[in-house]
Amino acid sequence: MALKVTGLMHAGLRVGPSQEDLAKAEAFYNDLLGLNNDENRPNIPGIPGFWAKLPGQEPQQQIHIMCAEGRSPVARSDKQDPTRMHLALLVENIEEARAELQRHGVEFWVYESLVGRNSDQVFFEDPFGNMFELQQQPK
Repeated sequence: MALKVTGLMHAGLRVGPSQEDLAKAEAFYNDLLGLNNDENRPNIPGIPGFWAKLPGQEPQQQIHIMCAEGRSPVARSDKQDPTRMHLALLVENIEEARAELQRHGVEFWVYESLVGRNSDQVFFEDPFGNMFELQQQPK
């Protein structure tokens, strides 16, 4: 059985850690690409940044811009760092997805409520080291 992916949620990208880097990123993503910031981005302690919304997408797809260099303050290790570049996918049921990853012998790690209540995030890597995040499709 495969994961029941229902959509692409966001791509997570890193920019430098300074306020100058943040301003440069906002100018690029907002002014050049014409994307608008999601005003509902929660405060993530130690990880400034913004969520740029892609137009005309339902549910709203985004690019998550995170100001980080090296290991972020919420990282458990160099590998288990949610600020690493990644693709986030929506799944039908997060518990079924976890069981499927286990069944296939895929190592994963979980962050609970990092970006808000009931925001369980499951992270894992493909065989080439690319990181993925899974979140449950909102009902």
